[in-house]
Amino acid sequence: MTMTTSKLTRAAGLAAVVAGLLYIAVQPIHPAEEVSAVTGSAWAIVGYMTLGFAILGLAGVSGIYLRQVKEAGVLGLVGYLLFGTFFLLATAFTFAETLILPPLASEAPQFVDSFLGIFSGSTGEVELGTLGAMSAVAFGLYLIGGSLLGIALFRARVLARWAALMLAVGATATLLVPLLPHAVGRYAAVPMGLALVGLGHSLWSERREAATASLPASGSAQLGLAAAE
Repeated sequence: MTMTTSKLTRAAGLAAVVAGLLYIAVQPIHPAEEVSAVTGSAWAIVGYMTLGFAILGLAGVSGIYLRQVKEAGVLGLVGYLLFGTFFLLATAFTFAETLILPPLASEAPQFVDSFLGIFSGSTGEVELGTLGAMSAVAFGLYLIGGSLLGIALFRARVLARWAALMLAVGATATLLVPLLPHAVGRYAAVPMGLALVGLGHSLWSERREAATASLPASGSAQLGLAAAE
């Protein structure tokens, strides 16, 4: 199969759609951040879904940004770099939660409890040092990066503007999370998921239409054109 820019762009759009759907789907089924939960099957399923979200999200956002790199300008570049770094951080943390914490649950439950507290907001007994500050770092990357990228894409007027606006709104919605119970605050992720779905579909459909338009005419159509000439 010959790989083309159009195919890669459409793949990035599809990746963003799947990432957005995964991000929405994990919110109502995510187990409580408790030591007893990390060895369960639900924890593993949600972990792999979140890993998929992080990896596909980075690919999707990269394709969305590169499609309008000129129009997005410096604001878009800064937003993309910050938001992209959030996806990298999410990949690393989710990898640890999914594959490293379960074997440690029985051997070092206090460490596992403290690690889970990084994002749940609880304070564990083990001092994690710099690792404990990653929640604030991820929060800043998500909030600032998503807002700037959403504004830049909205101004670029290339892909669906409602989805670009939703990206900025979804990132800003995280400001409400500290004010809500952790289980409820999860649903602030829904606007972001919808934004990824909208932008990804816009990118995928745009490139699909462009690829269809560039296909050579069928044999009968070519004969008709020749006769017309």
